[in-house]
Amino acid sequence: MLLLIPNVLDAATLARCSDLLDQADWTDGRVTAGSQAATVKNNLQLPEASPFAQQLRASVLEALSKNPAFFSAALPRRIYPLLFNRYGGEANSFGNHVDNAIRTHPASAQHVRTDLSFTLFLNDPADYDGGELIIEDGMGGRAVKLPAGHLILYPSYSVHRVEAVTRGTRLACFSWLESMVREPQQRELLYELDMSIVALRGEQGETDTTVRLTSCYHNLMRMWATV
Repeated sequence: MLLLIPNVLDAATLARCSDLLDQADWTDGRVTAGSQAATVKNNLQLPEASPFAQQLRASVLEALSKNPAFFSAALPRRIYPLLFNRYGGEANSFGNHVDNAIRTHPASAQHVRTDLSFTLFLNDPADYDGGELIIEDGMGGRAVKLPAGHLILYPSYSVHRVEAVTRGTRLACFSWLESMVREPQQRELLYELDMSIVALRGEQGETDTTVRLTSCYHNLMRMWATV
């Protein structure tokens, strides 16, 4: 499932992130790439321990924690500490690759199974040419280039790439997460059920039907979730 989640960041948070990104020092993005990805990765990243990265991470995590669509679709158990990248100039692309199945955070030694990946766009698409995130889905690649503050959530097993940026600079936050529900089909069923309950409750209020469906949702979570 590919899911676009709009307006994860509001205008004030985006402005604060933009100020921090303007002040930050960047390093070679290959520092977090696996052996295959490192051969095709050509971008810049903020060092994970950078104070700028820490402030950005806190702002984005706060926004994600308040976003019901993100939680419903991802059911996050663990999120790898958020990273921030920059494409432009000579460091401008990332060829076809698959994300590592397990990410191990060097500071904490905590392992995260990468069930889902996400990219949160941090500047306006008019600021740059190129830079599309291409996600292969078996029917040709889907090109994703979103407004600032919008997020795309997609399976980590997907082959994907970032096209070359030919003008300007592309800024984004990205990471991987381990879901409480490992199986993609089960996650998708739970998401569809949750969204249907929300819609039904909005149309009809709290009825016997919404209560029964909510009970089904939580009983399925009890069957499938690992916490």
